[in-house]
Amino acid sequence: MVFTDDTEEALRAAVWLVNSAEEPDTLASGADVEGFLDEFPYTGRIDRDADERAALRALRPRLRGMLLAPRDEMVDRVNAALAEVTLTPRLTRHGDLDWHLHAVADDHPLPERILVETAMALIDVVRADEGSRITVCDDADCTAIALDLSRNRSKRYCSTTCANRNAVAAYRARRAAE
Repeated sequence: MVFTDDTEEALRAAVWLVNSAEEPDTLASGADVEGFLDEFPYTGRIDRDADERAALRALRPRLRGMLLAPRDEMVDRVNAALAEVTLTPRLTRHGDLDWHLHAVADDHPLPERILVETAMALIDVVRADEGSRITVCDDADCTAIALDLSRNRSKRYCSTTCANRNAVAAYRARRAAE
């Protein structure tokens, strides 16, 4: 494990949200938001309305900028995000997660809590100098984010779809060269 469970989960959630903006957009409906919440069961206030969905969609470019920023710029973006909200840090545990830090109260809007949780996760990324684990997918036709939490730093693609497409293309190129 590179990071703590809550850091990895926050990074996965942020990457999922950012990548949902890729075509076809997978955060267009209430059902899409429910799918996100099924995969990333946030605690606290969840409104499940059009305003919340619009705020989540509007958050995606900002999260992308934070995740892909060079280290010093990432620090600036993290500090800016943390300065925008009233922080009320506390240790909590829920579900299968052991004690971990929630930085804002549960009654804050979900997009704000996601922004702060992403910022908190990126603090660990910055402190460990592990920003290279967050990259753009190696597929030439894809701009999604690939999050590499593997021990050997081998993940290059955002999804199995991109990985398979490139493996097939490489296989066909080898066959054609024979």
